[in-house]
Order: sequence, then structure tokens, then C-alpha cells
Amino acid sequence: MVEESYPDGLKYSEKHEWVKVEDEAAVIGISFHAQKEMGDVVFLELPEVGKTIAAGEPLCDIESVKAAEQVYCPVSGEVTAVNDALGEHPEKVNGDPYGEGWMVRLKLSDPAELDKLMDAAAYKASL
Repeated sequence: MVEESYPDGLKYSEKHEWVKVEDEAAVIGISFHAQKEMGDVVFLELPEVGKTIAAGEPLCDIESVKAAEQVYCPVSGEVTAVNDALGEHPEKVNGDPYGEGWMVRLKLSDPAELDKLMDAAAYKASL
């Protein structure tokens, strides 16, 4: 099991997603807290490349030994890549939520939405 962490330099949503900004793209996954609460992740249904998703809309479905949930998109944009490795190895979400467990890459349609998200200190305080 990965050690609890909330890296600086990422943005966090109230629904426990994280966003890493790289140029005009956003890489999205779920936080340590979210994966811990879910338990062992066993399945993900990721969106199709090319899909446009608005902030607050469902991004993907995720299933664990405890529950089936939806991951919500913290920012708006067009899906430019998905982490296909999670189809064969969904446990990467638990083992490396901020690295190999990333889920989706979006081309941001409104970078100002990032200002509505929390930094690591605010996110930790919200838990």
C-alpha cells in the first residue's frame, strides 16, 4: 500500500480528484484519500478519446471491492488520452494514485476553472 500523501503542485477537488497541469493539458486521477476509502480498485471504465466533458460531469466509472462510484471531472475539456494500462492493472490506482494510476488527460477548455480547486494544504484541511 502506498503511503498517504497529497503532493504540492497539484490541484484537488472536493470530490477527491486531483489535477496536474502540463502546458495546456490537465492530467486527472483520484487522491490517496479517495482510493483508500474505496479499497482495492478492480475495474475502471474510462471515457473515449475525443469526448468533451464539463466540470462536475461524470468522467469515468470506478469499481472496487467495496463500491461502485463515479469519478467527476474537476475541470472542463476534451479527452486527449486515457491510461489504457488501468484496464489490465486497475490496482495501479491504489499503488500509485499520482503516478501510474492517472486516469485521463484533457485539453483544458477553461483554464480559469483551476482557480476553483484547492491546493494540497487546503485539501488536507478539508479531509
